Amino acid sequence: MTGDTANPGVMGRGLLFWGGLMLASYLVVAALGTTGAVDGAALNILVILPFALVMPMIAAANRRSEARAAGCGAKGEAQRRYMKRVAVFTFLYLVVLGIMTFAIKQGDVHPVLRTFLALLPGLAVVGIFWSVGRLIVEEQDEFLRMLVIRQSLIATGFAMCAASVWGFLESAEVVQHLDAYWWAVAWFFGLGLGAAANRLRYGTWGAV
Repeated sequence: MTGDTANPGVMGRGLLFWGGLMLASYLVVAALGTTGAVDGAALNILVILPFALVMPMIAAANRRSEARAAGCGAKGEAQRRYMKRVAVFTFLYLVVLGIMTFAIKQGDVHPVLRTFLALLPGLAVVGIFWSVGRLIVEEQDEFLRMLVIRQSLIATGFAMCAASVWGFLESAEVVQHLDAYWWAVAWFFGLGLGAAANRLRYGTWGAV
């Protein structure tokens, strides 16, 4: 019996289901934002909601990592630490983004406080990037480390290409302006593309 069969994940769904659902949700939110169908505080709230899907995704990934560790000794320890870090930074992101959105919606917020609140969600996302970097450093299995690096490079290439193309289209006034944090969202979407590329090339999705 495989690890995926013995550990069905959250609500009977695995890592790929929750990850795919999160990416699909962000695509819908991005479409609503770029078309102007939703904007302002409502758009900020919609940006928050799909990120909550990271929690069941992390739980499903932890189950898979534990199954691997049970069959391979210490293998999977780096992935477990990675998942815990991502869970912490995701929780912080949701909390501080909610606080920032609520505070700014009230109006009459001091510029210093507004700046401080605006920095916190970005720093939480930076923490997730740092977690990926620590996974690369701490992973002892060279094959898994290669998969993570390959996945991250694909994500970076996708996000940078998307930012470059969109930026020039925006300069030509062909498309609407996008806030810069969307390129971080593009990077996370690129992780999914990298996982798919790993699956096609090596027969496994990788650790991220």
